[in-house]
Amino acid sequence: MRGLIFSSAAPSPGRPSSRPVSPAAGRQGPPSVRGGRRAPRSAGDGQAAHGRDGHAGGRASGAAPAGVDPACWTALTPADHAPSDARIALGKRLFFHPKLTKDATVACATCHDESRGFTDRRGTSEGIREQIGQRNTPTTMNAVFYQTEFLGGRATSLEDQAKLPILNPIEMGQHDGAAATAAIAGDAAYQGAFRAAYGRGVNDDDVGRALAAYERTLVFLSSPLDRFSAGDAGAISADARAGFALFNGKGRCVSCHPMSSSNPIGTDNRFHNVGVSARHKDFELLAARGLEVLSKGAPEESLDRLALPTDLGELGRFVVTRNRADIGAFKTQQVRNVGVTAPYMHDGSMQTLWDVIDHDNKGGEPNAYLDGGIEALALTSSEED
Repeated sequence: MRGLIFSSAAPSPGRPSSRPVSPAAGRQGPPSVRGGRRAPRSAGDGQAAHGRDGHAGGRASGAAPAGVDPACWTALTPADHAPSDARIALGKRLFFHPKLTKDATVACATCHDESRGFTDRRGTSEGIREQIGQRNTPTTMNAVFYQTEFLGGRATSLEDQAKLPILNPIEMGQHDGAAATAAIAGDAAYQGAFRAAYGRGVNDDDVGRALAAYERTLVFLSSPLDRFSAGDAGAISADARAGFALFNGKGRCVSCHPMSSSNPIGTDNRFHNVGVSARHKDFELLAARGLEVLSKGAPEESLDRLALPTDLGELGRFVVTRNRADIGAFKTQQVRNVGVTAPYMHDGSMQTLWDVIDHDNKGGEPNAYLDGGIEALALTSSEED
């Protein structure tokens, strides 16, 4: 099944099907969702993704997940923030609880729905007051393995990443961290949970730290491909074996999606302009506007607010680095569990994996900042499939 050789589990009841659609069927993808946002499920309800093959949910010992280099795993855990049951439990409760939001309608789990591959299956995400952002929601599965967080890499750790959506005006909408913590500070259960986890009362920094502790448990790695690579020739189909050969050869996918025990999710952790936005955006005009805005000062929260509500987000990594070579460049996403995290690309503009392969096969959309490694691949129709 296309995409699922990288996945840690096949679709389960309650999970949208990631069944591939043949080109002859019109290359349809998941339905476009704009209205009817589902309420976040409570932490008590959030069990559908747990216990699946390869999931490390609830790990408090700090031991490396199977298939991950132990030294790499140690390096991924901050020295001053060791995992514990209390920290993970607190983070999980915060992840599913909408009280951190200005109007108590949105939680982390609204956009990172575990029954939808920890995404929302939308093109771009919806926040408070039904505001639609400019970015596709990346999955929180395996986010621990990225060197930077968000599609433009504007956060350097899960701790930093976890707090920013709470303050973004079109995501969770709080004015500042104090407003967010005030919403839960009077809750006796939260008071006890923060003291058990961190030895102090409710505070903004520990909100981010607890959320990060929970997100580090969302490790989904074991897949048919891993079993194939370990010597089980029957773990994947003949078509999948041919696809894997193309992935590592003529298709050149491995150039940006390498996989190893120290990099198990298949990303180079770099940023590339692959021509997705070029079809409808004037990068030069956007860059000039972006530099004007950034010249006025750009603390972390300001960068976050540029990325989602405005079309300056199409500048990608440039908003962070101000390096012209980064205009329109976005972080290489993981190929793990790619079969259950559609739609694809930073703007959710590609509904199926076939669309992604076809885009890459054509060499992307030409633009002055197209990554030097992007070129037509000359794959045949059967090779694309």
